[in-house]
Amino acid sequence: MRPKTPLQEKTPFAIDGKPMEGLLTAQAGLAAFSRAFRSLGAPRLCDEQVRVKQRDRGFTAGQHVESLVLLHVAGGDCMQDMEGLRRDDGVTKMLGYAVPSERCVAEFLEAFHDPDKVAQARARAQRQGQLSFIPDETAALSGLGEVGRGVVRAIAGQAKQPQTRATVDQDATIIESFKRQAQWTYEGTRGYQPMVAVWAETALILADEFRDGNVPALSAPLTCAQAAFAALPETVTEYCFRGDSACHESGLVNWLRDPNREGGPKGFIGFAVSARMSEDLGKALKAVPEKQWTTFGKDPDGTVRQWADVDFVPGEKVEKKDIEPLRYVGLRLLKPQGELFADGNDRHYHATLTNRWDEDGGDLLTWHRAKAGTIEHVHDEIKNGLGGGQLPSAKFGANAAWFRIACLAYNIVIAVKRAWPDETLHNAKAKRVRFVLLNVTGRFSRDRRKITLRLAAPVEWIKKFVKLFARFPLATQPTG
Repeated sequence: MRPKTPLQEKTPFAIDGKPMEGLLTAQAGLAAFSRAFRSLGAPRLCDEQVRVKQRDRGFTAGQHVESLVLLHVAGGDCMQDMEGLRRDDGVTKMLGYAVPSERCVAEFLEAFHDPDKVAQARARAQRQGQLSFIPDETAALSGLGEVGRGVVRAIAGQAKQPQTRATVDQDATIIESFKRQAQWTYEGTRGYQPMVAVWAETALILADEFRDGNVPALSAPLTCAQAAFAALPETVTEYCFRGDSACHESGLVNWLRDPNREGGPKGFIGFAVSARMSEDLGKALKAVPEKQWTTFGKDPDGTVRQWADVDFVPGEKVEKKDIEPLRYVGLRLLKPQGELFADGNDRHYHATLTNRWDEDGGDLLTWHRAKAGTIEHVHDEIKNGLGGGQLPSAKFGANAAWFRIACLAYNIVIAVKRAWPDETLHNAKAKRVRFVLLNVTGRFSRDRRKITLRLAAPVEWIKKFVKLFARFPLATQPTG
């Protein structure tokens, strides 16, 4: 008998040196994200809000931002990756224009930088004896923030049932960078530390504030919080806020607890933030009688979680007349008998500051702890699933614009995967969305006045893709 040929010991084909003919693309799924971007009104918002200097015959702001959003969605994490999309004739036909070149994108991003604003912020910090500072946003960067807010409201408006509750989760994240301009972070690495606020019920990013790495997260967290609440749609009537100890700052806390707050929704905002541990608070926690500690949970390693109300009144920097006092809920973590924490103790104490007096302490702490499942997931997606973790420029404003566009791309991904008919994709990470939805080969063809995209995919998948397109209608449909 003829022996079998070992197939894995050779490559059973040859490569043709000539490129395939026709308008082909290996990333036909990008069409869904472009469709969502346009259906949500983002191009119009960009052209109206983002004012940057550009040539009369150059790209519009909407085309620049759409191209960068698609770059993030496709897995690009630097401006050089734009050339891959630019050389793709299928993407050009898909968008109706060839995406900007690397140089053009660099010029667009640098238009968000204003050295005078950086110098002014540095001068203010020096007068106050501070080393870190947060420059004021340029008009273009603020306009890009307005685009993000408009997209959030548009996505919320597509929901079958209007969302009436909004929990804002806010936290900063460190982006490591080896650029000479990057500052040292508290972790001992150089980088940047942007602040992000997320709408927990929808997983949408409401606001972001780009910062140097040496800016403490405790520095002026109110700015990002106000921008987040301003981004919420009018359907929201119940407001909540969660944060870590960086949000235990007098300006933010007093703004949250004031029902007549300026620059935000009126009425009650139920909040819970991790309390900064002081010597006096530590003594108050340890002084709580044993019988007042209530067990409400146990961690997988056997650590017991207990809560108790703590009789503690701090000396706040800002006190307002007739304002409601705050509640301190203590958390005690107990190791099983015979086991110790790394510091040699068998118990740790923490506390949460809140204005929610009627809620069970254990339920409150569980609710507050859930923020780690939202904000930290978003940080991971922006930095690792998209290109937000690689900053392209030495200029602060350019990096701020790049990060904000990454946040916009994240929201577009959320909108697309939630609209996908197959629910298994609704909570998927960006990398899986890219594998299932984006990396599909397609060919554009033209018959008379009609342009058609033919996909190399199973029939059932194509049916879902068609349904996805229908969920993002456009005001006018192209005819050729």
